Amino acid sequence: MIRDLWLVGIGTGSHAHITLEGQQALRDAAVILLPRKGEGKDDLAALRRRILDDAGASARVLPFDMPVRDDSLPYQDRVSRWHDEIALRWSAAIAEAQIDGPVALLVWGDPGLYDSTLRIAERLSPQPVLRVVPGVTALQALTSAHAIPFNTVNGPVTVTTGRQLRDNGWPDNAETLVVMLDGECSFQQLDPEGLHIWWGAFLGMDEQVLESGPLSEAGPRIVDTRATARAAHGWIMDTYLLRRM
Repeated sequence: MIRDLWLVGIGTGSHAHITLEGQQALRDAAVILLPRKGEGKDDLAALRRRILDDAGASARVLPFDMPVRDDSLPYQDRVSRWHDEIALRWSAAIAEAQIDGPVALLVWGDPGLYDSTLRIAERLSPQPVLRVVPGVTALQALTSAHAIPFNTVNGPVTVTTGRQLRDNGWPDNAETLVVMLDGECSFQQLDPEGLHIWWGAFLGMDEQVLESGPLSEAGPRIVDTRATARAAHGWIMDTYLLRRM
């Protein structure tokens, strides 16, 4: 049983992204759950361990294997069952270790922005007492890396996903659009006229790569750069901002 669950945002790749509050939470935790995401993604676990070392955390680290989503299922069912299995693996790891005290999870980016950790925590029974420590978001890391403002003067920003962009196109009346969770470079389906893109992958990491420019020119470069980087690392985390100019 997990009585106290702390979700600690760790930023988008740089071990320096974690806040002082986050570092203290890791020092105070009794145990830290560490996901293992399979072959070719060992550097994700290594980054988390470096963050723990830098924070001076002495908690027991419990690795657990992340389940694989069943791509044969409809999208919503696939994600729901995946979340169910993750929650079971959290509980199993804690039960086996027989540890009493706060349990911490290092969450990529910020636990409240396009991350499912809070939804997975809702599946635990009984419900733990939740504590969320915010982290640097992909939005912050992207706009900082390109040295651009997030919004125009008094202008709105729409945050969406690649799936939504593919299914519904450019949102009505959107001026600035931030797209997350897009593994298919869905900007290719847009009319590039008048659109400028700022894209980044491995934000905050030594491997960080950036591209920007008019969508008609930068779009093909991004597709090629993304494919090359993913092949080299075995995984990729990226996001981009589009703006009508």
